[in-house]
Amino acid sequence: MKKKAIFPGTFDPFTIGHYSLVKRSLELVDEIVIAIGINDAKKSYFPLEKRIEMIESLYRDDNRVSVKAYDKLTVDYAKEVDAAFIVRGIRSVNDFEYEKTIADMNRNIAGIETFILFTEPELTHISSTIVRELLRFGHDVSQFIPKGMSLDL
Repeated sequence: MKKKAIFPGTFDPFTIGHYSLVKRSLELVDEIVIAIGINDAKKSYFPLEKRIEMIESLYRDDNRVSVKAYDKLTVDYAKEVDAAFIVRGIRSVNDFEYEKTIADMNRNIAGIETFILFTEPELTHISSTIVRELLRFGHDVSQFIPKGMSLDL
């Protein structure tokens, strides 16, 4: 039986930190769904379709990775796609507290386990929020996104 996980997030945009987590997760599971959560409360920089397209372009030659959007509880989506695991990354102690609470709840209500991977030290300063802010002010962000991913709107 294949081990399948989802990696949920808004990925606005997908960074080299996210890319690293997917790569490392594929050492633990056979298949991963990069699950882009639709959150109407958040104002995104990139439209959903563009985010899907940007990420799909990175993994077009890897059939172990798929990219999908979802609009429900993450655990409900995990069950819908037959994923037994959720992958999350943490950069700091603050991230840990939040992610532990969510992981405990997900395990309690749905029996879904969460893999928490620590961000590689050289990537801890990178976040989608900071990359978006740099983009808004016209800065080059190529060092923070995976090689080959286009941010053209």
